[in-house]
Parts: sequence; structure tokens; C-alpha cells
Amino acid sequence: MSYNISIQKTENSKVENIDFNNIPLGTTFTDHMFICDYENGEWVNPRIEPMGLIPTHPAAMALHYGQAIFEGMKATVDGEGNPMLFRADKNAARLNTSADRMGMPNFPEELFIEGLKQLVDLERNWIPPTDGSALYLRPFMYADEPFIGMRAATHYKFIIMASPAGPFFSKRIKLWAEKHYIRAANGGTGEAKAAGNYAAAIRPTELAKAKGYDQVLWLDAVEHKYIQEVGTMNIFFKIDGKFITPKRDGSILDGITRMSVIDILKDKGFKVIERTIPIDEIIEASKNGTLEEAFGTGTAVGIAYIQEIGIEGETIHVSKDSPVGIEVNQILNDIKTGKIEDKFGWMTKVSKELA
Repeated sequence: MSYNISIQKTENSKVENIDFNNIPLGTTFTDHMFICDYENGEWVNPRIEPMGLIPTHPAAMALHYGQAIFEGMKATVDGEGNPMLFRADKNAARLNTSADRMGMPNFPEELFIEGLKQLVDLERNWIPPTDGSALYLRPFMYADEPFIGMRAATHYKFIIMASPAGPFFSKRIKLWAEKHYIRAANGGTGEAKAAGNYAAAIRPTELAKAKGYDQVLWLDAVEHKYIQEVGTMNIFFKIDGKFITPKRDGSILDGITRMSVIDILKDKGFKVIERTIPIDEIIEASKNGTLEEAFGTGTAVGIAYIQEIGIEGETIHVSKDSPVGIEVNQILNDIKTGKIEDKFGWMTKVSKELA
């Protein structure tokens, strides 16, 4: 299906004011955004316009009933300066998985991809050229119908905005295994990338940071015994030569970096097991010396190497080296920037159509 996306360009770009070697996290946005409206049962008026405020009624249903979902992805550039999108089809599909769970309409996946391409094409000069940096893309959907009442909304907005971003973590990180608060339970919204999931994580994350940790390691909701995921990442452990990662059970996010890391590890000949992981198993592996590596995976962080995990009365020490994690991270970055062959078929090149 062909979509006619109207484009209104800004008169004064702010890109010349950006220092790509010193990018404030999450506060700098590009010149334009993609917007589409859902009304009368269909998505209409796809457009790119200058970045600006969105008029919102105080009774907008997302503000009261939480119908809000989002995606996170990045655009990089190859050696010839072409913008590249990483597995954008997976983000489009996952957005609709989240929409289904939250009672929201699906967004056409072809329009998702086309909107991304045209926005990234227009904002290509905003993509940081340095290794480890990228243009962070935030597609999101929320209910903007003004109505006070408990039902699914009938009017929504879908928006894509972009923000240049540097490396997320520059050092090995420390996690706090949370045994009081929970992130998700079976039958809940854990597998959806819903805004409310992250709102519920803010308080326990601040408490973990006050203890000297970087993020929360979430455990299951019933026994506080089984590992789920980290605040902004899925998690992998290398024990006695094999990689294990929590299985998808509806309570953890189906991470796109996660699935890509699994593919790379298997391609390199490692055994990867997706299963239930008791925190006690990781404690024991740390004590007996078989815990060889641990790292988190996610769009924002790429791969974050874990230094230690704190849990009531215990500290799980991880090996100071992460040789496989470092190599996998390098492979991911090299695929995204076109330095090595994309044998998995993950990348989409954005052609220069609008300049």
C-alpha cells in the first residue's frame, strides 16, 4: 500500500548548534517529528512537521487511563554516510503486540517503516558520526480522546520523534536484585512496552541508586526468586561456557537486541538456553567460579557489562572480563555501521530522497 506523507520543513535547523561529542541524554531533539491520527476507525493524515508542542485536552484518556505505548530504536550511518535502520520490522511488529495488549488499534507496519525512513532521511545530519553514538528514535502511541470513562479510546496519536544519543553506559554497571517491588506478573502487561510499566519502576530504581546501584534486577512477582529482566535491558549470564537468559513467559519484554544477541552467540557456536533462572543459581555460580560473564542487552544500552549484583545480605561478583560480550557488542556495532557483512539481513538502508 502506498502512503502519501506530507512534509513541512522547518525554516531554521538547530543541528548546527549540536556538539556531537557532548550530547545531553534525552534532552536534545531533532527539527522534525512524524505524526498520524486515528479517527473514525482508521489512521489518517500522516505527516512530518517541525518539532513542537502537541495540543492536549486535560481529559485526554492516556492521562487518566494509561493507554500509552512506545518503541525504542536507533539510526546509524554506514561508511558512505547512508542512514541505516536496525530491524525496524521487529519494532513495528512489537508496537502492535503492545497495542493489542493495551486495547489500542494496530498501526500499519508499512506506514511505520515508511514514516521512519522519511523522518530519518530528513534528519540524516543529526546522526552522530562517532562510534557508539546514534540517532535514537522514539515511536509512540497514546489515546488523546477527551473522555472521562473506563473504556478503550476511539482517537489516538502516533508520533515518531528523534534524539541524538551518545553511549549509554561508559563503565561496568551494578544491579540491585529487588525483592519487594515487582515489575510484572503473569497475565499482566510485562511483555507490552507500555508507559505504565516504566512509571512503576521509577521509585524502586531511585531506591536502588540511593544504595549505589545503577539499575534494578527484577525478580518474579510470586516468590521473588526467579530472574526476569533489568530496568532497561534483558539479561544474559555465561556459566561454565554456556549462555543462559530468562525465557519469555509474558512477563519480560521481547527485546530486539536480545533476539539479535542470541542469533550472534549461536552463530559463534555458543549454546544459548532460554529458561527459568533462580537467583540462587547465580549466587552459587559466583561463589564456585563458574559465573564467567553477565551483561544486559537493549536498544539504548547496546550491551552493558555487569560488575556485580547486590541482593539482601549478598553480593554477586562477576568476572572482571567480558570477552564474549565485548565481541558480540562489536559485531552488532559493525553490522549497524556497515563495517562487516550483514549476513543476517537486519539492516535497512535509507536512500537519499528528500535532500
